Amino acid sequence: MADPIWRHLPVLFACLIVLAVHWSFARWVRTAAARVIMWCACAWTLASYILGLPVVAAAMPGWDWYFWMRGAGVAWGICSLGVFLLWFVWRRIPKPKFHPERRRLLLAAKGVVVAAPLTATGYGVYVARNGLTVREVDLPVRGLPEDLDGICIVQLTDIHCSPFLSRRDVARAVAMANEAKAHVAVVTGDMITTASDNLQDCLLELSRLRAEAGVFGCLGNHEIYARATDFADREGARLGVRFLRGAAVRLRFGAAELNLAGVDYQRMRRPYLTGAERLVAPAAFNVLLSHNPDVFPTAASKGFDLTLAGHTHGGQITVEILDQHLSLSRFFTPYVYGLYREGPRSIYVSRGIGTVGVPARIGAPPEISLVRLCAT
Repeated sequence: MADPIWRHLPVLFACLIVLAVHWSFARWVRTAAARVIMWCACAWTLASYILGLPVVAAAMPGWDWYFWMRGAGVAWGICSLGVFLLWFVWRRIPKPKFHPERRRLLLAAKGVVVAAPLTATGYGVYVARNGLTVREVDLPVRGLPEDLDGICIVQLTDIHCSPFLSRRDVARAVAMANEAKAHVAVVTGDMITTASDNLQDCLLELSRLRAEAGVFGCLGNHEIYARATDFADREGARLGVRFLRGAAVRLRFGAAELNLAGVDYQRMRRPYLTGAERLVAPAAFNVLLSHNPDVFPTAASKGFDLTLAGHTHGGQITVEILDQHLSLSRFFTPYVYGLYREGPRSIYVSRGIGTVGVPARIGAPPEISLVRLCAT
């Protein structure tokens, strides 16, 4: 069962703003042909939003062109909104008296203003989306047992194996993760986007992950939307990727234990982590795998020392204004990207590897996370 429709309201609001921009452009342009183009762009943008709804996407065939058409529609919406905002600001800048040389400079600057959103989106599609790196994070833990000092957990999340991210891309990510030589490897959900994506291929590549204590994971909302949770559980177990679905496993390192627990995607407006306190081992360092990060306060209160999550893609499309990172993800959770602490408890939210909706990343490059436990 999918999340309630109100979860899509922020995206719908953004879509309506883009439609309003196109409607305004359609009124301002002078030629009939330009108006037709604007109205077609309106229809394209609206269709891209509707086709992105999980209930609609689940019923659509898995044609590559369909995904790219929808993604291009979202990208166009982002570009047009950026152009409109810059144009709006430009119109309110006082213009000096006419001077030929100054006029040429202003026209050149105007061209730069119009091109900036297009350039940024193009960069996000063709460069930033493919700029996968391993991000190392040292996590200071007071009172950490000596035998857990230096233990590394490599995290892959939000792979979204789809027409936007191929099996070869997954293989590259796995190879990079293996180079980290982590003690534990984890996959925190959203291996695919829709039911038509090849989960089998993704799992086959993930089975090549290597870690001293094994490979574990939890399931995300897109496995639920695709009705693929049981297949992922069963096939993952066969291939050596154990998904912890309301379960925990104790991993011993010397004389110390790391208790690794996992839960399926936690739906909003329901009590988070119901019964998860039974997964906590009092004498161990407790780590929770949860696809969505907004469970963190509940996880901390139940005794989990560290939560590893994804889901937000770090915002995926993020704009920095006055040292503040703005993205749609902030409508859903305050934990968008990076390390957050609540007393002695911590959560790390990874940007993840793939994309959803639009095949682009702006201000939120993809990553594989390597979390290192450090005694203090």
